Amino acid sequence: MAIELKIPNIGNFDAVDVIEVLMNVGDVIEIDQNILTLESDKASMEVPSDIAGKITKVLVKVGDQVKEGDVIAMIEAGAAAPAASEPKTTEAKAETVAPAPKAEVAPVAASASQVIDIKIPNIGNFDSVDVIDVAFAVGDTITKDQNLLTLESDKASMDVPAEVDGVITEVLVKVGDQVKEGSTIARATVDGSASAPKAEAKSTEAPKASEPEMQVAAATPAPSNLDCDVVVIGAGPGGYSAAFRAADLGLKVAMIEKYSTLGGVCLNVGCIPSKALLHVVKAKEEAEIHLKNAGIYFDAPRVELDEIRNYKSSVVSKLTGGLAGMAKMRKVEVIQGIASFKDDHHLDIQQADGTTRTLSFDKAIIAAGSHAIKLPFMPEDPRIIDSTGALELREIPQRMLVIGGGIIGLEMATVYSNLGSNVEIVEFTEGFIPGADRDLTKVFEKYNKDRFSKLMFKTKVVGAEALPEGIKVSFEGENAPSEAQVYDYVLVAIGRAPNGLKLDAQNAGINVTDRGFINVDKQMRTNVGNIFAIGDIVGQPMLAHKAVHEAHVAAEVCAGHKRFFDIKQIPSVAYTDPEISWAGLTETEAKAKGIPYEKSVFPWSASGKALASSREEGLTKLIFDPETKTILGGAVVGINAGDLIGEIAFAVEMCADVLDIAHTIHPHPTLIESVGMAAEVAEGSCTDLPPAKKK
Repeated sequence: MAIELKIPNIGNFDAVDVIEVLMNVGDVIEIDQNILTLESDKASMEVPSDIAGKITKVLVKVGDQVKEGDVIAMIEAGAAAPAASEPKTTEAKAETVAPAPKAEVAPVAASASQVIDIKIPNIGNFDSVDVIDVAFAVGDTITKDQNLLTLESDKASMDVPAEVDGVITEVLVKVGDQVKEGSTIARATVDGSASAPKAEAKSTEAPKASEPEMQVAAATPAPSNLDCDVVVIGAGPGGYSAAFRAADLGLKVAMIEKYSTLGGVCLNVGCIPSKALLHVVKAKEEAEIHLKNAGIYFDAPRVELDEIRNYKSSVVSKLTGGLAGMAKMRKVEVIQGIASFKDDHHLDIQQADGTTRTLSFDKAIIAAGSHAIKLPFMPEDPRIIDSTGALELREIPQRMLVIGGGIIGLEMATVYSNLGSNVEIVEFTEGFIPGADRDLTKVFEKYNKDRFSKLMFKTKVVGAEALPEGIKVSFEGENAPSEAQVYDYVLVAIGRAPNGLKLDAQNAGINVTDRGFINVDKQMRTNVGNIFAIGDIVGQPMLAHKAVHEAHVAAEVCAGHKRFFDIKQIPSVAYTDPEISWAGLTETEAKAKGIPYEKSVFPWSASGKALASSREEGLTKLIFDPETKTILGGAVVGINAGDLIGEIAFAVEMCADVLDIAHTIHPHPTLIESVGMAAEVAEGSCTDLPPAKKK
């Protein structure tokens, strides 16, 4: 009779990736023979068979995600297998076997009782792990699935639950011991009926995927005499990271970029120049406002736009020039031009000199990025600008409208308002930065109540007309002006759209959505086996640091490595004043999805460093599981919030709990210690705030 092979206890992981399947239908396998290799973001682990016999059905494949109890195969038990009436399955958590020398526990009458060994089950590829908690004692009555032991490796902690009901007669471990798979940790008296896992009626259906699986077609044979092993389309942070990583792994790489310098939108006309301008206005405001409060006075500043633009350009040049040098060191061929697919192994490139070149490749990584979205009713006029136009800083308009209260809009509004423009912001939703929690954006709004001339939430722009005196804009919504308004400049910052429809991807068989996104699997592979995609073009969030990590995955898979993009969080930062940052689960998301959570908040009004800096408006927040206290997410609003979110991001990735952070010594006085104090608030041990009310 065919019985099920299941995933055993794999520690505190909800789901892990299958990276290797070592069995096929018809294979005869033995007990303890490895049949599967799993990989989490913390470690890899092998899954051995608990049964000897012949595989009749394989229910998993590379790329699937599995968890404890999932059925991975069906097996026809052989002579060496447990009796068919009492099959032993790999779903056991704390493995139980009789002390007799035979491999399995023989069933006994229900009225009989016996003493059995409780052993450490399969705990992955760890030779030994530390016992950090023993949750039972001699004489204790235990029930199935009750936690007996907590183990901790250098990668993760894991619980060992009981597999049977019984009474503990002997405890064989203590805190500080090291154990491994098969170590006996206790003995217990159990009823005969509990001496082996009970046979249950099981479904033989494969686990259902939570979402439709993307079908990846096998790559067609590459032509001979290839121009390169890997071609990367786009040289932004994702593109150059993919190219450089692939080259470091020994592949011959070409990279195509439409700009004359590397770095893409981010380095040339996005992230980097905007941060240079934000640095300038932050220093100006520090001198004008904050130092005056401390008794240091300056004459009114003189703003020289040419010099500000030169400073911004010098910052960009340092970075883009450095990239060109690193490309040369790695022997990456850089081609300036615009690429389109001819088929799944050839690109046509319209080069900067006007010629066309056909490039043959084995594998391709699409990192073509995104472009600013335009409003269709906006006229073509140089006074209507996107983020690229705003960064040119042609002049400081007297009256400026920013359409969109997201990160890009607010960053540019901060720059222009500080340099002298009267800035008004219109936002369709009820607050700034959709996606960020409202308690964060309210801090920003309160601090900036006098910075912007007008804020129009729940309002949209419905029309615009270019006039000699300015751009006449019409509004609709809850806070719309009663009549059209005229502005010297209008910045449209309503988001970005992917460039997937600009590549003739259909010629290579690549599926592209109507909006221009390209779907990929966890190895960043498209539906065409030899073509990968990363960055903005594969979906939200459109962030450079996400693209870089995706790039490394794609490049390593191209080189034959087993890598997956399997992350728990992607941090976001608004480089406004004050900055806003968050990572992992937000309160807004938790409420929308019905996820139970608790939060702790440390106000910066109690932070010595914030008070000394005259910037006590901020706060640090942690979001954690009510039962386990595991950190699920967190956020910071205040100066340098973007530099503080890294610890919270790391805590989420490592499944840290509030005690891990609260018991970590943070330097004092610093802003980063606010993360530790928020954890102390959660623990109830914070002595920098009034005592918490007892529940």
